[in-house]
Amino acid sequence: MNPLVIRRFVFLMFIAFALTGGTVIFYDSFFERPPGDYETERGSMYLSTRNFGDAMDNFDEGLRINPDHRGARMGRISVLIATDRHDEATAELRSLIAYLEETLSEDDATGLGTLAAAYGNLGIVHDRNNRHELALENYIEALKIDAEAVEGPGIIDRVLHDPSPSTIRKRAEYLYVELKKPKDQQVLRKPEMDAKSRDYKP
Repeated sequence: MNPLVIRRFVFLMFIAFALTGGTVIFYDSFFERPPGDYETERGSMYLSTRNFGDAMDNFDEGLRINPDHRGARMGRISVLIATDRHDEATAELRSLIAYLEETLSEDDATGLGTLAAAYGNLGIVHDRNNRHELALENYIEALKIDAEAVEGPGIIDRVLHDPSPSTIRKRAEYLYVELKKPKDQQVLRKPEMDAKSRDYKP
């Protein structure tokens, strides 16, 4: 057979496979996604730039489309925490935790990560409001459920923001030691460290 014909055939087959794969990825990305995913991702993008109004609008739209969308619910909570609306964040976190504990199956890894993050965020809210014993209880629960989900920001986030960020585990260990001391010796707030604490959104 003519080598040029074979080469052309191989090239055309490669193009056909690439187009097929691209079409499948495109279809899966835009047509097979759970309702509310697109709006939740837009909300997350706005959240990352601290555009809290647009972030909340998109999370709310995601929840209008899919009232049980876990990412959209956690996104709303992230906005509430970031804007110091702690009472609202606490109420929504408790509601999300109750919903997840009632509906999760043991093999739902994403759901377990969300549950761990919810407990971690509830601990952060308690911590910021000087309810340190409750914060420690929630941190421990988060670590028991899925320690990996609350291990802290990824490598890119660390490069951009802080190479040694505060984490749920670090804060829990610190609180555990301090709460064992007599009250007049406890140092439960360290503004420079506390400022590094960040909420979790799996």
